[in-house]
Amino acid sequence: MRRIQFLYSFQFVLLFCFTNAIHSQDKKRFTEDWKSIEKVNPAPDWFKDSKLGIYAHWGPVSSVFEGSDPDQWYAGWHGMKMYEDGTVVKTKSGKPTSNNQHHNDKYGDPKEFGYKHVIEQFETSGFDAKEWADLFEKSGAKFAGPVAMHHDNFAMWDSKVTRWNSMNYGGIDPSAALKKEIESRGMKFMGSFHHAFTWKYFAPAHAHGGINPKDYDLYTNPHSIDSDVPDAQFYKDWWAKLKEYIDVYQPDLIWFDWWLENMTEESRLEFLAYYYNKGLEWNKEVVVCYKEATFTEATAVKDYERGRPNQPKENLWLTDTSPGAWFYRPGAVFKTPNELIDVLIDIVSKNGVMLLNVPPNPDGSIPQVMADLLIDMGAWLKVNGEAIYGTRPWTVFGEGPTRLPEGGHKVEEKVKIEYTNTDIRFTKKSDKEFFAIVMDTPKKETVIKTLSTQIGALNSKIVNISLLGSDETINWERNEKGLVIQAPSKLPTGYAHAYKIVLEGYTENNIGGDVDAHVD
Repeated sequence: MRRIQFLYSFQFVLLFCFTNAIHSQDKKRFTEDWKSIEKVNPAPDWFKDSKLGIYAHWGPVSSVFEGSDPDQWYAGWHGMKMYEDGTVVKTKSGKPTSNNQHHNDKYGDPKEFGYKHVIEQFETSGFDAKEWADLFEKSGAKFAGPVAMHHDNFAMWDSKVTRWNSMNYGGIDPSAALKKEIESRGMKFMGSFHHAFTWKYFAPAHAHGGINPKDYDLYTNPHSIDSDVPDAQFYKDWWAKLKEYIDVYQPDLIWFDWWLENMTEESRLEFLAYYYNKGLEWNKEVVVCYKEATFTEATAVKDYERGRPNQPKENLWLTDTSPGAWFYRPGAVFKTPNELIDVLIDIVSKNGVMLLNVPPNPDGSIPQVMADLLIDMGAWLKVNGEAIYGTRPWTVFGEGPTRLPEGGHKVEEKVKIEYTNTDIRFTKKSDKEFFAIVMDTPKKETVIKTLSTQIGALNSKIVNISLLGSDETINWERNEKGLVIQAPSKLPTGYAHAYKIVLEGYTENNIGGDVDAHVD
């Protein structure tokens, strides 16, 4: 009898635990409303710690500018601008765009040789996922992946929901290959999506004419250039592609370009709930990055294209930037490693993360100048990564004369920033350990005014100061001028330099004492 009672009790306990587990899981699951989704942690620790990620703008459009005039400016949105002839499709100047002229010279009339024909010529012989991932790892990036779908509606994966994909035209699945190689190196895998803008992107193609109705699955259904309201088929296709990528490749991060903010709130909420619930299913914290007003900072991570705030933000944010053009250009001019490292440091000091673009050659190989840039950045991070990875903003982000006049999108294009050795940026590892990063080769003496004994930014005794990458003893003193640091005889890198400052730690006395001591 006792044995039977024990079995009944045991079964009851199992049922109770199982029921509680289901209820607990139900509480965790996100529904398609903002209040529910605001329960998510939009910036998990792995993303806060990462600081640097890489994605690659590569696809059929990469080959378009081969043979173009290196002295002529061309818009990156070739699939849109190639149809703007100034007559059928109006332009501000009333003349054909440089893209339209180049397309006519290289391929012929867009009515006869449209964007679909560019796709049909996609050549991928130079793509090597292992080489890409090796370079990403050497760069110091902690997450990486492809531009999964740009404005041209072309899937850079072996899609089953659209025939316009890299397996049908190119014979490869770069997303699968990169996921395998990236994750095998301990990095997180991401994919970026730009296909909300496809509705606007191919509107000039319809106006220009010559599109076969059987190809509407690429160009979208016909609509006017000024139409800002996608049809039901567009929404269905947009979601099918995104959902397939989530289900098949299980990305740790999905990044969105603009114009998604113009789509319905319901479509955006459907995505957020689905993806965050998938994260729970996969038992990993996933990240969503967005532009404009697509989401909120309580539900995702805000992105600044080629820009950044000019002061720290409470919520983690992201910058997407490129060392040159987004896609391949012959004779492209790239930023130097020094410029990119300085931008990275400024970003991290303000609670941000950098997403750096790599523009591969048309065949998928990485240009040597880009490879060298990534390797140089990685070499600097190998020495100074302690001041970057896993850090948080310090009391102030920095000091010095060089700073952005304003924050926001594309501020990098508005003003040329060159940091000097009097520009300092701070990052923090803990309450007893922070870093002062000198943004250029230090003079014999570096004076950090923020750490003056006359200013209350630092209320703790300094125990030790060292220079990352150097074994030399660092001589210093703190006085009313600031923290005065003597440079070592030899510097470990040719770019910015990070001083590690260890503190005794700030403490306060408790009231303590006997009760009677506080009684009159």
